[in-house]
Amino acid sequence: MRSEPHRARGWFSTARIWYALIAAVVLASIAIQVVLLFTGGADSNSGESGDVASVGTRLVRLFMFFTIDSNIVVLITSLLLVAKPLRGGFWWEALRLNALVAITVTGIVYAVLLAPNIHIDGWALATMIGLHIVSPIGFVGAWLIFGPRPRISWATVPAAFILPAVWIAVTFIRGAIVSWYPYPFLDVVQIGLPAALLNALLILAAAALLAVLYRVIDAKMRSVF
Repeated sequence: MRSEPHRARGWFSTARIWYALIAAVVLASIAIQVVLLFTGGADSNSGESGDVASVGTRLVRLFMFFTIDSNIVVLITSLLLVAKPLRGGFWWEALRLNALVAITVTGIVYAVLLAPNIHIDGWALATMIGLHIVSPIGFVGAWLIFGPRPRISWATVPAAFILPAVWIAVTFIRGAIVSWYPYPFLDVVQIGLPAALLNALLILAAAALLAVLYRVIDAKMRSVF
């Protein structure tokens, strides 16, 4: 029978490989998005190509998509976990919970609201799969499998709103200035401010439910570490 330290080293190695693969998928997907943008390719978030806006404007818009922002947080978190799978501390757990909640929202919103209206192929389709499917499933799955648990306290839960709240605030402030919004369900120009604000509140409510759900899972499930 393998010793406990031996098994732990095996799990550490597996966790590092898993998170390294997630980071590689996210990094490659974002890099391809940037290349497509500079070469006039389709945007896997909007499904549009040949945008009349300048390349600089399109580049700024790219990083206004919650998909990209949530995946950047997943990328940072995954790289830190490659270096040290047993990281701990309040602010670390806050960062990780932000990543878990944000990437879950990305996956759900894409599947429910955006995917039916997006028709793309080629490299844009590959980045869509990487950022909206592989990253959410892979990152959440890694947390469920490897833990470590329990780590999330109730005090950490409010910190899970940092990324969604900041993103929504920036989206509305910038949108009021330039009249551009990254998603149709937040587009004040198209659907009006009350409807857009209601949709934003629904997203925050979903994030709250997810944060609580992850806290409960964290307390109940056993961890391999």
